[in-house]
Amino acid sequence: MADGQMTAAAFLVAELRRARARRGWSQDELAKAVNYSPSMVSAVELGQQAPTAKYLELVDRALDTGGLFGRMSTELVSLDKAQPWLRGWRRILAEARALRWFDPLHVPGLLQTEDYARAVFESDRLLDADEVERRLTDRMDSQRVLYEDRPPHVVAVLDESVLRRRVGGRKVMCEQALHLARLATEHPRVQVHVVPRSAEEYPGLNGPFILATLDDHSDLAYLGGQIGGQELDRPVDLLRLQWTWEATLGEALPPQESIELLREVAESWS
Repeated sequence: MADGQMTAAAFLVAELRRARARRGWSQDELAKAVNYSPSMVSAVELGQQAPTAKYLELVDRALDTGGLFGRMSTELVSLDKAQPWLRGWRRILAEARALRWFDPLHVPGLLQTEDYARAVFESDRLLDADEVERRLTDRMDSQRVLYEDRPPHVVAVLDESVLRRRVGGRKVMCEQALHLARLATEHPRVQVHVVPRSAEEYPGLNGPFILATLDDHSDLAYLGGQIGGQELDRPVDLLRLQWTWEATLGEALPPQESIELLREVAESWS
């Protein structure tokens, strides 16, 4: 997706997810049917790993598609001029020097407590228990990047409504607010801002996004979604999101005031 448009490879990935969902299978169930690991199925569906011809043959057979995905790979994906396979969120995270992260809906994933993250995943009734555990493990594992030798500089902005909406119960919310306050106070490369509920309409409310600056100094945007994520690197898209970031940050409280609000919110949940 080097030009910001959907490639044939990205279309193939999306159709693989849709075909599995139409069958009513989880990633684990598809993995068993094709004799691959669930992590392989997940990596393919997130665009992090190119599916081999053998993998597509087995998926076609398991889902009874008449060889559709094999033909798509041979006849469409090969026409992509750009590198067809996306970096994927975990690779972006590994390569990031800096992350600017805004979320008006949830606490950013890197800053979530385990109990908060579990409650978020369990709220999706379409996820079975195994999938909840897999996603939870993946999220907690991703947070290790904050404690490596060269962690990225993370600036997170969240709306106060995120802190006031109960997710997982009062104790979970109290601990989550305190966790954010501790990170913002003690972690040298984490900065947290809160947009107070007194703020009026502002551009960030149109949806969550992440702006990542990578090791090679290039910039990339990542938009989370219900099914997978979208990566953008077109200058026009990055410029728009950078403007949205600046406008949103301008509505947020400075770091110390944000920390004080986080502690106040924690007290209200205790």
